[in-house]
Amino acid sequence: MSPEIINYDERMSKTIEVVKANFAAVRAGRANAGVLDRITVEYYGTPTPLNQVANIGSPDPRTLTVQPYDMSLLKTIDLGINPQNDGRVIRLSFPQLTEERRKELTKQVRKYGEEGKVALRNIRRDAMDDIKKKTKKSELTEDDQKKLEKELQDLTDKRCKDIDDLTAKKEKELMAV
Repeated sequence: MSPEIINYDERMSKTIEVVKANFAAVRAGRANAGVLDRITVEYYGTPTPLNQVANIGSPDPRTLTVQPYDMSLLKTIDLGINPQNDGRVIRLSFPQLTEERRKELTKQVRKYGEEGKVALRNIRRDAMDDIKKKTKKSELTEDDQKKLEKELQDLTDKRCKDIDDLTAKKEKELMAV
């Protein structure tokens, strides 16, 4: 890979990670600790990710448990749902999804995938603009410009395919009964 493209490849990789995080937050009717990744709690005055202040486990396919390392945090952990609290562990259940809800979640997953691909295309556009500026300043030859543009397009196509694959995998997971 050309040195001019490496920075943009890293940005595209980060975009893929954001898409993966968005997909992980979509509840598929199965216990998945990823749905709690975006939850933060106030810990000594600092917003801290839940997974850094509690042990998150899955005793069965439909339940997650959240056990704080410091029991004084139990009351501050508000997960946006009404958990059944036994005083030591917060239990979250994941009921079976209806067909209608599965379709709604599939649309949400597609939206996240499309947003990711738009972000990739924006990165490609920025890279193309930089390449054209360098060519205009005579830092690159026209042949080098064409080569870099093709390499960048190939990279963008590969990353878009990665997002398509992730989207298809998540849709299959959502539609599985």
